[in-house]
Amino acid sequence: MSLTTTSGIDQKLLAVLRRWLGSAPIALVLRDAQNLPDTDEPIIATVRIPERSTLVSVALDPEVGFGDAYSAGRIEVDGDLVRTMETAYQSAPGLRSWRRQLRSKWLTWSQDNTRRGSAHNIHRHYDLSNDFYRMWLDERMVYTCAYFPTPEASLEAAQEAKLEMVCRKLRLRPGETVVEVGCGWGALAIYMAQHYGVQVKAYNISREQIRYAREWATREDVTDKVEFIEDDYRTVKEKFDVFCSVGMLEHVGPDHYRELGRVIHRTIGDTGRGFLHYIGRNRPAPLSVWIRKRIFPGGYAPTIRESMEVLEPQCFSILDIENLRMHYAKTLEHWLARFEAAFDTVVREKGMEFARMWRLYLAGSIAAFRTGKLQLFQVLFAGKDSRFTPWTREDLYAPFDQETSDHIWTRATY
Repeated sequence: MSLTTTSGIDQKLLAVLRRWLGSAPIALVLRDAQNLPDTDEPIIATVRIPERSTLVSVALDPEVGFGDAYSAGRIEVDGDLVRTMETAYQSAPGLRSWRRQLRSKWLTWSQDNTRRGSAHNIHRHYDLSNDFYRMWLDERMVYTCAYFPTPEASLEAAQEAKLEMVCRKLRLRPGETVVEVGCGWGALAIYMAQHYGVQVKAYNISREQIRYAREWATREDVTDKVEFIEDDYRTVKEKFDVFCSVGMLEHVGPDHYRELGRVIHRTIGDTGRGFLHYIGRNRPAPLSVWIRKRIFPGGYAPTIRESMEVLEPQCFSILDIENLRMHYAKTLEHWLARFEAAFDTVVREKGMEFARMWRLYLAGSIAAFRTGKLQLFQVLFAGKDSRFTPWTREDLYAPFDQETSDHIWTRATY
């Protein structure tokens, strides 16, 4: 480690931050002071901190301190931000300070996903404005992991492939009834109705998303097949053939998993089938304090074992589990590239601090999926008396339709 001449306090603060970073080949600079890692690897980035007060906040709480300082422009990163985050995740030891644990527990309590809490949490993230998300999502406004049949597929093609894959895994048949909870801007519900002839009731508590989805359904003339309902998933009481949730389990929280399981069983009973698609982990851990504080209030990414608290008490059979971690990393790469292309517009409409905060969120998420800090699980399940047991997975992978450039899939028939 090398230190240029500076005050003893600054040296100690830089040393504290270096301990958090471990052997990551990242240089730290405070005014005229430079702290280099004890490694032979080439430096991949330089983190510049102009003020001691900022360094103090980062040294005391690296996760929140860095996130807030970067967002406010009080920290600059010279180098690729995604690679910097990725290297830090791989090299740095886990953050286990008492301050972080206390903040994490406070957020878990204060952001509990009760009906009222969920409405507040969802509003903070999803009701930022449809125009904001339109800047960097695909044309269908799908804000969940895409499925890339090839690494070269476009984001639009990959998101359509994901919608198709969900339908194929569920083996939807014309005339069946589907309930979707957490329907986003409506892409999956409309796709199911248009391409598989099912009746869909889709629930969501984001007012902005529901308004957009209803307008879209009207334009597509599918209002006789799809109904978008602005209400909490806990209010679902009707019977359906199929239950589907894509990207909502992260907003439920472990304390409410059994409650969700009872809702699912109430809707599809012991003979129906269902699908969960969610961000997860390999080992239990709370979501980033900074992410919950600034981006995703009330968020939690469960392990497979934790998510089984939804299904096991109701005696559901697990039929298929797939991990699409690298597909989510690729999805986020597309999102970040589009976000950067629209960065100046985001700044004009939302402010520089907001724009930098979301840049950091997207870059950090790419790093988290690349390094395995986060996973993306898809779980197919059925009631204990269901005869729905696919013999193989072969039908999921019908060949690419060479004659139709608009679609990545040839839709299967059953």
